[in-house]
Amino acid sequence: MNKITKSLISIVSDLDETPKGAYNIRQDGECAARHSSENIDIVSKKDKSGIDIIIKPNTKGETVYIPALITHENVKDLVYNDFYVGEGADIIISAGCGVHNDGCETSEHNGIHRFFIGRNARVLYLEKHVGTGVGEGKKVINPETYVEIEKDGYLEMDTVQIGGVDSTKRNCEAILKEGAKIVVKEKIMTEGNQFAETKFKVELNGENSAANLISRSVAKGNSHQRFISKIDGNTKCTGHSECDAIVMDNAIVSALPEVTANSVDASLIHEAAIGKIAGEQIIKLMTLGLTEEEAEARIIEGFME
Repeated sequence: MNKITKSLISIVSDLDETPKGAYNIRQDGECAARHSSENIDIVSKKDKSGIDIIIKPNTKGETVYIPALITHENVKDLVYNDFYVGEGADIIISAGCGVHNDGCETSEHNGIHRFFIGRNARVLYLEKHVGTGVGEGKKVINPETYVEIEKDGYLEMDTVQIGGVDSTKRNCEAILKEGAKIVVKEKIMTEGNQFAETKFKVELNGENSAANLISRSVAKGNSHQRFISKIDGNTKCTGHSECDAIVMDNAIVSALPEVTANSVDASLIHEAAIGKIAGEQIIKLMTLGLTEEEAEARIIEGFME
């Protein structure tokens, strides 16, 4: 691994050294390092670029790291990663992505992840995106996620776009069976001419299944954000979609939440709130000695926590 790779790993995975346990580090479209553990097996796909991550039933307390990193210009990476989470497992998956570009050509990472979560299994999925480098070349990250959760399974997705990414299109689709639950917590910051689009689609097919989709974002400069969510309640279930955004300067934010009750026992809610920072909040902080810029930064920091 080169210095840029190590720096990106530190940002997106909070790692300053080689992790313990299972990991797969992808650099510029190739495997840079890999290790399987006793309970988590990582194997290369035979028909296309990517890996299968196989977690044994009842595996608990382990974290698997699968960061994907691009370190220079003119890279277009496409990877397919499938996660098979055994019944009763309780694990963490850390899957950050960083793109560094000091050149003039675009570099792009497209990651397609599929999750097959077994009965009573629990997964915490952590994903940070960041773009670095001083070149004019674009830094692009496009994640796609497809999820199937068996009876009483649980998935929490915590996704953060830290900054520096010129364009991102996220697509997430999930199908939930009886008693299954999914929680998505998304945080996005855009500035300049950056673009970010998120699409969520959840099918609540099993009785007592539940979905909670929460997006918080800040749009600055001339950036553009689009949030689209769709929850279909097809039986007795609960669903909630929430989008809160702060819009600044000349930025544009659009939110298109949709809920459809295909059963009288479906309970679905959607919320969307977009607006600027209230002047009263800034004035209050300025009376405590902060400058206007410091007050704005403090408010944004609290909003994104």
